[in-house]
Amino acid sequence: MQEQITVQPGQLTYQQLLATYDGPVQVHLVDECWAAVSRSYDVVLNLLKKGASIYGLNTGFGLLANKRIPDTDLDQLQLNIVRSHCAGTGELLEDSIVRLTMLLKLASLARGYSGVRPVVIETLVACLNAGVLPCIPAKGSVGASGDLAPLAHLSLALIGEGQVRCEGKIVSAESALQQHGISPLRLGPKEGLALLNGTQVSTSLALAGLFESQRCFNAAIVTGAMSVDAAMGSDTPFDSRIHEIRNHQGQIDCAKMYRKLLAGSEIRDSHRECSRVQDPYSLRCQPQVMGACLESIRHVSDVLIREANAVSDNPLVFFDDSSILSGGNFHAQPVAMAADELAIAISEIGSLSERRIALLIDRHLSELPSFLVEDGGLNSGFMIPHVTAAALTSENKHLASAVSVDSLPTSANQEDHVSMATYAAWRLRPMSDNTSAILAIELLAACQGIEFRMPMQTSPQLQRVFARVREKVPFYRNDRTFHQDIEWVKVQLIQSDYLKSALES
Repeated sequence: MQEQITVQPGQLTYQQLLATYDGPVQVHLVDECWAAVSRSYDVVLNLLKKGASIYGLNTGFGLLANKRIPDTDLDQLQLNIVRSHCAGTGELLEDSIVRLTMLLKLASLARGYSGVRPVVIETLVACLNAGVLPCIPAKGSVGASGDLAPLAHLSLALIGEGQVRCEGKIVSAESALQQHGISPLRLGPKEGLALLNGTQVSTSLALAGLFESQRCFNAAIVTGAMSVDAAMGSDTPFDSRIHEIRNHQGQIDCAKMYRKLLAGSEIRDSHRECSRVQDPYSLRCQPQVMGACLESIRHVSDVLIREANAVSDNPLVFFDDSSILSGGNFHAQPVAMAADELAIAISEIGSLSERRIALLIDRHLSELPSFLVEDGGLNSGFMIPHVTAAALTSENKHLASAVSVDSLPTSANQEDHVSMATYAAWRLRPMSDNTSAILAIELLAACQGIEFRMPMQTSPQLQRVFARVREKVPFYRNDRTFHQDIEWVKVQLIQSDYLKSALES
C-alpha cells in the first residue's frame, strides 16, 4: 500500500521526503494553500493588464531579458522556454529522484509566491500520484538559474510532450496522460519559467545522498563495533568521560553507541587484563571520526530540509503589496556546499572501514589467521575482497573533492557564477554505493574473525547481526566466490538499513 502524504507547503518533513524516495506515494495538498496560489496568480494578471514589463512574463530570458515580448506571444514564450531548455543528456534519473523532484516542485509552487494557476500544481500532483514520471536526463545543469535543463524535461511531460516512465516502462507522455485521464497543461504567463526555475533536482539528488549516507553511517557503527571484538580490541576508548571533556556532541553520541553495542561481550571480558596498551586508530578513534561524520550529516540534513521547503524560482510574487521581485533564490550554493560536506563524510566512513578490514586480515595486528582463512597459501581468504575495498576507497577520495568551488559562467556571462550543485549532489549516491560495498566486506570479515573466537561470543546485540549474516553466508573454510556474498550483504543488510535495528535495540 502506498504511503499517504499530506503536504503543508513549507513544512515537508524528513519522513515524508524519505517515504517519497523509498517508494510510490499518494500526495494530498492541504486546502488552505489554494487561496495564496490564486492570489499570487491574480497579481500576475493585474500587472500584465497594466502593461508592466516583468522578467520572464513578457521579456526574454537571461541575457535576452531586455527584449519585450508582445502580449499575443506570451503563451508561446512559456512553451518555447520549456522546449528550448530540454537540452539534457546522459542516463535518466531514477524514479526515486524524479518522485522527490516532483514533490519538491509542487510544494514550492503551492506556497503561493510563483504566480502560477492551481491547475499547474494539480497536474503535478496527478502525475505523481498516478506514477507518471517524466524521463529526465541526469546531466546538463550547473545549479545556477535553477536546474533548468532537467526541470525542462520534467515540464515537457506535463504539457504532453517527451517521454515518461510508468511502471518501469518508457512511453510517450501524451499516451500516459491520456491513459490516466490527465489533461496536458497549456502554459500561461510565467508558468514555464516557474516550472524551470528552482533547485529541486539538485536538492533531490542531495537528499538521496543524505538518505544513503545515513544508512552507511548506521552500518559503519555496527561493523566497527564487530571489528573491535573480532580483533579483541578494547572498549576503554569509548568511556564517556573521554568524550565529555572534548564536548563534541556527535563524538559523545557515537561513543555511547559503541558502548551499548559491545556491552555484554564474552570476547571483551576474556582479555581485560591483556598486555596490549592501545589499539590502532581505526578501532580506537572511531567515536572521533564517526562523530565528526555524524555532525556533518546532521548539518547537511538541516540545510537540505530547509531547501526542500524553499521557494527557489524567479521572479517571486508577493501578493500583500502586489509586487514581483527578481532575485537569485535559484542559485544552489547552499546545496552544493552541503553536498561537498556530505561527500567528505561518506568518503571517511568508507576509509575508516577499509582500514579495519586491513587490520583484520593482518595477523600481526589482529592475532587472527592471515587473510582470515585457515590453510593460507592454498586459500587466499579475504586478500582480494580487501583489494576491492581499497579500490572503492581510493575512488571515493577522488569523488570527495570539492565541487562547489568550481564555476563556469553561462548565458553569455549573465549567469557569471554558478554553483555546480547538480553534479555535487549527483556523485553522492555512487559514493554511498562504494561505501556500502566496503562496509559489506568489513561485516563479512568481522563475522569471520568473531567465528575464529568461538566458543566465546560477542555481545547479544552483535551476535544477532552475526546470526543474520550466517543465515545466508557460511564460514569461509575454503576459497569460494565472494561476489554474491558481498552483493547480498550490501543490498540486504547495508542499503536496506537493516543494521539500524542493532543501534535501536
